[in-house]
Amino acid sequence: MNTMVKPRVTTRAEDTRRKIYEAAMELFRERGFEETTMRDIAAKAGVALGGAYYYFSSKDAIVLEFYRVMQEKSSEPILATLAGRKKLKDRICCVLEKRLELLAPNRKFCSALFRHAPDSADPLSPFSDDTRAIRHAAIEHMRIAIDGGDTKVPADLNTRLPYLLWLYQMALIMYWLYDRSSNQENTHRLMEKSLGLLVNLLRVSSLPLMRPLRKTVLELVETAGGQTPRP
Repeated sequence: MNTMVKPRVTTRAEDTRRKIYEAAMELFRERGFEETTMRDIAAKAGVALGGAYYYFSSKDAIVLEFYRVMQEKSSEPILATLAGRKKLKDRICCVLEKRLELLAPNRKFCSALFRHAPDSADPLSPFSDDTRAIRHAAIEHMRIAIDGGDTKVPADLNTRLPYLLWLYQMALIMYWLYDRSSNQENTHRLMEKSLGLLVNLLRVSSLPLMRPLRKTVLELVETAGGQTPRP
């Protein structure tokens, strides 16, 4: 019995879709998101304008594909880097560094996209319903980092911590996008110092005396969460 797995055949439609996506990303990097039109993208990809709209209903749809691709590409490297690491600080750092590493070639483009971030009704916002699945996958990486770490996290905090760390990640990415230091060294220094503080706070939070404060912090998180879609 032949058990050889046949290679996946790429269809013409998949090739066309990929060509449009790659043309769009190249133009976004060169000209910027706002300045690029669907007509520009179709011309660069060598397809009719109607063909471009057939595969992507708008520029927003292409950006959502970019988010999805970046998330998928990050998963395997993050999980591989986490393997064998026990210190919680190192594990969270792995997630953050891999994310920044993948985003680096598109840093200028991403900085333009971040103007969409604050409005959860904007489909390109990381808080929108359109990006929910991508957000969930990113939060899951934080959950995996926590679960395999050497720091015991109180049960009441553990359920919300992955989301809180994802928010921390988003804040760090925003800082990184506007960091003008050489090779964004300031971002890496900020990451190192803030992660050390964060892990120490987590250790202290498990003390019985900290339970009332923990409860207050979680209530504040829930109140703030009411202003944006749930993770």
